Amino acid sequence: MSERDYKSTPVGDALGIRAVIDGLASDLQDLRAGTISPVDAMARAHLAKQFFNGARLVLLAMKEIRSPEPTAAPQIEGHNP
Repeated sequence: MSERDYKSTPVGDALGIRAVIDGLASDLQDLRAGTISPVDAMARAHLAKQFFNGARLVLLAMKEIRSPEPTAAPQIEGHNP
């Protein structure tokens, strides 16, 4: 298990990541209880996925802004130019 990144914690707090995670857990309980449909649960999960993609991009951008020197372009998994 990797060490926790305390530098990104304030950003996660500002973006409300904890609330999204809590919402996903609640959606799963609601799905199991039958109070929301599988279609609703999937729609909410897809929205959360996009939210987390956005949060990841914010963190990457902040890392680049703080970096004193340019870094190599990140490699995309499974793609070798």
